[in-house]
Amino acid sequence: MEKLWMAPHGLHIEPAETGDAQRLAKLHEQGFFRGWPVADFTAFIADRQTPAYIACDAKRRISGFALIRLVADESELLTIAVDPKWRNKGIGRALLKAVFADLMLSPARKMFLEVDAENLSAVKLYERLGFATISSRKGYYPRPDGSAATALVMSRDLG
Repeated sequence: MEKLWMAPHGLHIEPAETGDAQRLAKLHEQGFFRGWPVADFTAFIADRQTPAYIACDAKRRISGFALIRLVADESELLTIAVDPKWRNKGIGRALLKAVFADLMLSPARKMFLEVDAENLSAVKLYERLGFATISSRKGYYPRPDGSAATALVMSRDLG
C-alpha cells in the first residue's frame, strides 16, 4: 500500500527514499545553522523507527520534508525543513498533518519537538496544530555569532 497525502500548490507528500538523502541534507542546511551530513539522512530514512516524509511534485522535486522518531507510544519531530522558495505556502503544515495521519496507524499517542524560541513562525505553526510549550532549554541551539538560543520543548496529543 503506497502512502500518499495531498499538499498545497499541486504537491503531495509521500515517504522519503534513501536516494532522497542528499536533497534532504541540502534543505536542512538551508534552514539551520548546523546542517546534518548526508550519511545521517541515509541512515534515518533506512530506519523504520525514523520515518521521513517529503513534499514533492509529480517528478519528485522535493520542496520540504519532515523526519520523526518513534519510541514506544511517543514520537518526536526530529527536524522539518522547507525550501526557502516554498516557505509560507502551507508546506510545513501539510507535512505535519500527513505525519499526524500516518501516526494514527502507529502506537504513538504523543508527539514532542524542540524549536528555537525566536523562530516565531514555527512556534505559531506548532501552536495552531495543537502543540503546547512544556519546558525550555536555555543555550540549546548554537548560533553563527557564537551565542546560543533557547529551545522550547512542545508536545501534542495524537488522539
